[in-house]
Amino acid sequence: MSNALKRGLFACLLAGVATPALAEDGYDLWLRYHPLTTSGIADATTVAVLGDTPTLTVAGQEMQRGLAGLSAHPIQTSVAMRPGGVVLARADTPALRSLTLATQTLGEEGYLVRSVTLEGQRVTLVTANTDRGVLYGAFALLRWVQTGHSLSSANLTSMPHVALRVLDHWDNLDGTVERGYSGQSLWDWWTLPDYRDPRYTDYARANASIGINGSVLNNVNAKADSLTAPYIAKAAALADIFRPYGIKVYLSARFSAPIELGGLKTADPLDPKVAAWWRAKADEIYRAIPDFGGFLVKANSEGQPGPQDYHRTHADGANMLAAAVAPHKGIVMWRAFVYAQENAEDRAKQAYDDFHPLDGTFASNVIVQVKNGAIDFQPREPFHPLFGTMPKTPLMMEFQITKEYLGQATHLAYLGPMFEETLRADTLAHGTGSTVARVVDGTLDHHALTGMAGVANIGRDRDWSGSTFNQANWYAFGRFAWNPDDTSDAIARDWAAMTFDPTTATVTPVVRMMAGSREAVVDYMTPLGLGHVMATGHHYGPGPWISDLKRPEWNPYYYHRATKDAIGVERGPKGNAATAQYAPALARLLADPATTPERDLLWFHRVPWTYKLRSGGTLWQGMVGHYDRGVGYTAGLQSAWTALRPRIDAERFAKTDTFLAIQHREAQWWRDASLSYWMSVNGLALPPGAKSPAHDLDWYKAQHFPYAPGNP
Repeated sequence: MSNALKRGLFACLLAGVATPALAEDGYDLWLRYHPLTTSGIADATTVAVLGDTPTLTVAGQEMQRGLAGLSAHPIQTSVAMRPGGVVLARADTPALRSLTLATQTLGEEGYLVRSVTLEGQRVTLVTANTDRGVLYGAFALLRWVQTGHSLSSANLTSMPHVALRVLDHWDNLDGTVERGYSGQSLWDWWTLPDYRDPRYTDYARANASIGINGSVLNNVNAKADSLTAPYIAKAAALADIFRPYGIKVYLSARFSAPIELGGLKTADPLDPKVAAWWRAKADEIYRAIPDFGGFLVKANSEGQPGPQDYHRTHADGANMLAAAVAPHKGIVMWRAFVYAQENAEDRAKQAYDDFHPLDGTFASNVIVQVKNGAIDFQPREPFHPLFGTMPKTPLMMEFQITKEYLGQATHLAYLGPMFEETLRADTLAHGTGSTVARVVDGTLDHHALTGMAGVANIGRDRDWSGSTFNQANWYAFGRFAWNPDDTSDAIARDWAAMTFDPTTATVTPVVRMMAGSREAVVDYMTPLGLGHVMATGHHYGPGPWISDLKRPEWNPYYYHRATKDAIGVERGPKGNAATAQYAPALARLLADPATTPERDLLWFHRVPWTYKLRSGGTLWQGMVGHYDRGVGYTAGLQSAWTALRPRIDAERFAKTDTFLAIQHREAQWWRDASLSYWMSVNGLALPPGAKSPAHDLDWYKAQHFPYAPGNP
């Protein structure tokens, strides 16, 4: 048996994996801990954990597992210092008193990693003010080694910029996942609380490795049953598993639960009986889950019940629930996605119209959760106008990690650039530099309650997220939630090194593939500010021609208004004045097509097909160019991946190779179907050299997908 195979077998046995499962299936995510050709940890033989709390214990286990896998030799746990070893300890541990370490600024979750001398031995120390900080530091040190650095050179200090870093699971009690493209729900509600699937622990490990500290277990389109005693017990079982990893559980609360569960005649938030019912329910939950995080609420949106049913405000509803959890130090995350039954003017304006007048009226333990854009997780949206215009209210960013509108599971679309684009966007609320990131991390308006939520892309698929590259979006969300000032390129490099191998020959082409992938999706789906032109319901594939559904905003036509003469929605002063919802300095720029970023042109303005772009070409020529560029990028992805075949394991290579072929085919479909429709409207010919669509418009309209995933 070769030494390489021996090392592989040892790593598998250490991780508790049966030896036949040597093939890579993506289960290990970015925590693969496979032997490195130049590990930089040859001298590490021990991990010393100074303390025996549950969190310190799992930190020590992770460090032992990681170093053993990366070095392919046994790593022992010890309470004694050994040369070259790793020591995990809180800053207040007596053994550290002789050291002068700047830990006072680390807060409750920050960490420090240094090479120090303890008891006469040179060791690598991971320390923090709390056990959670030590755990995050342990994962940071493992990342440092995984990405090709030597253990002894680690000099790491970091603390989170955002307090609440939460995954929102749109998981239903029947095991389906709304907008889920990676299998059934991770939570087996039927066998909980008795059977505690080992995957729950691995889920917690993965989240802790990127700093995620909260998990909303159930769909925002909540069932009241989630708040009954049997389901509270099931949530408590998950909370017990997650607790050592620093993760709190939250529940989505159905606003009408006092009626459905409590037998009350009303859910009016100003009714004392309703408030009393919620207080009793909160007390019940906290008896089972003492560190329960609180509630996430979707109200008066898409048919969900809420305070407006009783002519009350969103603040009335949020504050009533906030009072129920306040004695337990819980919080309420109240969503600003208010896609109502009636929306007379513009769906994009509604959240601002509902919430902006309420600025400063929410309780101190309420944070308003705002989607990154004003409509609904499109491949590209301008940032939401509430960011920068509610200075008295903490606002929590909501990103969608699952790719509902970006090709779902099979298209490679690295969302790091989208997260970065949104967070870097300048609201101009207090002059230049008033970025969305500064709103989210609380520094712009001096808020301590801060948060970022991501709609999870996790299911029971062996690779967790439906494909290897979808895992990068989960990873990138965690990194940006920890530090909104991070960069998508740096995050992609770390992910690629940990997921494949840290050599330049692998990392550079993988990162290059990822870097432009989201922009390619924008190009072949929604160029130049188009949005929501997907087929309705399942949101799979193009449907810009749909215009006959009951409610206007259900129709893709509502979002582009294309006619023979022009295309786009006029949201400037000559239209519905949605641009005025932004801070005045930015509103002035967006009011004029000439000063609106071209990437958002058709979002904010209705312009002729002959409108001149900055390139000198017409809008129509530019649109065709974008479609072709997007399709071309997908062909480049296939070529780049083929060149990586010798460097990628067979199983993950084959699945990605197949998905890239699907993406290229579907990008062509998107391009051809869209151009067929636009030409039927504007009567224009394709620019010289542009290929004609493969089929006529009727063929594209006839495509039907009744069982597309993610739409239970």
